[in-house]
Amino acid sequence: MGNPEKSACVEVLQQAASLIRRTGRMVLTEDSTANSFSLKMPIERDVVSLARKTDLVLVFGGDGTMLRVAREIAGARTPILGINIGGLGFLTGVPSGDLKHALTQIWQGDYTFEPRALLQATVECGKTKLRAAALNDVVISRSGTSRLIDLDVAVDGEPLTRYRCDGLIVSSPTGSTAYSLAAGGAVVHPTAKVIALTPICPHTLSNRSLVLPLTSTVEIQAANPKPATVLSVDGDLTCELDAGDKILIRQSQRTVRLMHLAGSSFYKALRRKLHWRGTNLT
Repeated sequence: MGNPEKSACVEVLQQAASLIRRTGRMVLTEDSTANSFSLKMPIERDVVSLARKTDLVLVFGGDGTMLRVAREIAGARTPILGINIGGLGFLTGVPSGDLKHALTQIWQGDYTFEPRALLQATVECGKTKLRAAALNDVVISRSGTSRLIDLDVAVDGEPLTRYRCDGLIVSSPTGSTAYSLAAGGAVVHPTAKVIALTPICPHTLSNRSLVLPLTSTVEIQAANPKPATVLSVDGDLTCELDAGDKILIRQSQRTVRLMHLAGSSFYKALRRKLHWRGTNLT
């Protein structure tokens, strides 16, 4: 499947389909991708159906596309491999120019699978209860106002602090290299069993990113009336929060499986994508 907003996907998708067919394997797509890129192949109605009938889901796009697919098929055993079409792409591990070599590695069995933890956010907005899963992060932030917002935070039932800030990022290990990193949070190995709380521009300079066990339950209560505070999950706006509304964040019972090709690693990705250098690094 591919991101219809990236026109560069067309050629790479067609190349992938041709390479897969040459090996005698079946290639399928889902309805949105087929319509966006005029692909002629068996079509499933959505990504969930696609995952049920395939051994591997190839995702062409950027990290945003990967996040959407991961949330939709979370809990499925079908692994995901991201093909990067431009952008930074920590989740899309294969550059589009390496597609042919990547497929050859897959046919030869030169890969491993890595489970990734998701966060589950349960939101009480007045009388409405919402649930959403996040592979990267859950973010509570100010909405179109220059004023700081107040967020009361407790961990496992014990009060932690009141953050006065532009917002608060609750990130999974996978999400440490996303918004949390930009806000000054630590880089966390994606298989570490932790949750990171990273305030955005906190008024109190002693407020720093805090790393918690993955088993922790984080409760956040908005203290400002609408429309000052909004909640977003993996970059998608979920709802406006009113004073007194609560968000409960904990580890999801579901995971996603990412495929990693031989020769790739998290540390190699850091060196390449963040341009880390040193005497012995290239």
